[in-house]
Parts: sequence; C-alpha cells; structure tokens
Amino acid sequence: MKTKIYHNPRCKKSREGLQLLEERNIDFEVIKYLENVPSINELEKLIQMLNIHPIDLIRKNEKIWKESYKAKDLSDSEIIYAMHTNPKLIERPIVVKGDKAVIGRPIDNILEFIK
Repeated sequence: MKTKIYHNPRCKKSREGLQLLEERNIDFEVIKYLENVPSINELEKLIQMLNIHPIDLIRKNEKIWKESYKAKDLSDSEIIYAMHTNPKLIERPIVVKGDKAVIGRPIDNILEFIK
C-alpha cells in the first residue's frame, strides 16, 4: 500500500515532511487537503489510525479555532465537522502507511514511522 502525506504547500513543517519522504526515496502520494478536503469518514479514519482524540488533530493556534470554536464545549463529532468545514484546522503534515498514521510534528515522528 502506497504511503500518503496530507500536505499543505504553504506550511514549512509540511514541506519538510514531504522533503524527508523524497530524500528517503519513499513512493508516496500527496494529498493537498486544503484543495481535496477530507470527508467526515476520512477524518474519522485518520483519527483512528493516529490513535488520538479529534481535539488532538486540531491546530489550536489557528485564528478560526480561537474565534469560532475554542470557547465552546464541542463533541468529537462537532470537532470533526469543524475540521471538515475548515481544513486549515487540521494538524499537518500527516503521513499514512497501511492502517497507521503519524503527525509529522516534530519531523522526527515521520523518520521513526517510515523505518
């Protein structure tokens, strides 16, 4: 199964993750998730593969999170919906291999993951 990276070209950490995969000659697919927004099901599956809670996939310093969501007591479903409707909220990069995934922050997470 091909490795995938959920990538935002404008993000330095995401570009570093992409470069790491290239340097290691990993065959991978790039998913520009701001253009191809993951469905609710895809997000649920990613969260399951990451073995985290939905809130742990949120970029809590994003302006939209602070202004629209931070003060609210949201359910997991509501958090996932927020990521689906505002994909900038999704932590990045995410590397997927088989039925496992890792958030590439720090970049060493990817290095450990692709061994």
